Amino acid sequence: MTTLEIIPVRTPAELDRFIQLPSKIHARDPHFVPPLMMERREALSPRKNPYFAHAETQFWLARKGDRDVGRISAQIDRLVKDPAVGHFGMICAEDDSEVFAALFEIAESWLAARGKTKVLGPFNLSINEETGLLIDGFDTPPMMLMGHDARYVGARVEAEGYAKAKDTIAYLYDIEHEMPAAARRMIGPRKPSALTVRNLDTKRYLEEFDTVTAIFNDAWSQNWGFIPFTEAEIAHMAKSLKMFIDPTCVAIVELNGKAVGFGIALPNLNEMIADFGGKLLPFNWAKLMLRLKRGTKTARVPLMGISRSISGELAGAIAPFLAIDTMRQGLRAKGVKQVELSWILEDNRPMRHIIESLGAAPYKTYRVYEKTLVTGGAAASRVARWSN
Repeated sequence: MTTLEIIPVRTPAELDRFIQLPSKIHARDPHFVPPLMMERREALSPRKNPYFAHAETQFWLARKGDRDVGRISAQIDRLVKDPAVGHFGMICAEDDSEVFAALFEIAESWLAARGKTKVLGPFNLSINEETGLLIDGFDTPPMMLMGHDARYVGARVEAEGYAKAKDTIAYLYDIEHEMPAAARRMIGPRKPSALTVRNLDTKRYLEEFDTVTAIFNDAWSQNWGFIPFTEAEIAHMAKSLKMFIDPTCVAIVELNGKAVGFGIALPNLNEMIADFGGKLLPFNWAKLMLRLKRGTKTARVPLMGISRSISGELAGAIAPFLAIDTMRQGLRAKGVKQVELSWILEDNRPMRHIIESLGAAPYKTYRVYEKTLVTGGAAASRVARWSN
């Protein structure tokens, strides 16, 4: 029998294998989109991703013989409100119970040895990045910055003692149709004159990004699992997204001249890179620039928020419709036909009602799992067993 090894990722070569593994696992899945190696290296680099400034992480590869057969990560984010909670993420493996058991054993043991008594995941790496495991909606490719998993993974995770903590929903919105009459009334006759909407001012790009992320941190601060964006993360995100942001597809809602809501729609990068095999060089970079210029048929709204200061008011009820309609108009002008609105917590009924009233339908579900951990000497000995 081939011996199973669990290898901690320490070298750049091992990190590349870690990044490339999903492309091998999903080689026969027509809906999987290989991530860009360049982007993944940066996202998983402590030198380049400011997430690592407030988090401790470890990556592992599972190997049988000369084959990498699985991977997992464990994270401790110091911004998590509950100090007992650790995270797992990046889970991907062949359909093999032994591999899944070994991967979760090492990740859980690493967390338990550091005093964590509960684990949540998957988060890749943060709840503000890729969240949850795909459990429904396997028959379409993922939009940018969303995950894609094999059908068997959920059952394998549950076999390791994990149970549902929370589901998140991705909606697909056909923007070729006009907004329903009820929604048009919300942004028409009922709209207070002091409530206005505008596009992003590119001359004040960084200032505008500070404004919208401040609204985001306020809007979602009471939500389950919330972790705020740090100043460094805001600056990094602004730089990373700049080439993809069209100001006409960004909506900033103001009340009496003060920003109280926003929405950012981005072209679906995955639509443009699906045939790149994860590589930008030597020629795919030019292809990407051309495809960005031509535009995409799909887009995603990854960031949206309405200030809690106007919740419960008429302005607070109208602001989301204003933001969505402004983004819709900008996207339609660029030839976009479908938009993913994601992700939405399953129990966020107010936002789900707004989205569904526009005619959008849920088409993917991602699940966050939880498990109570064993702590103490047993955890440390299991880490040692796989580390030797």
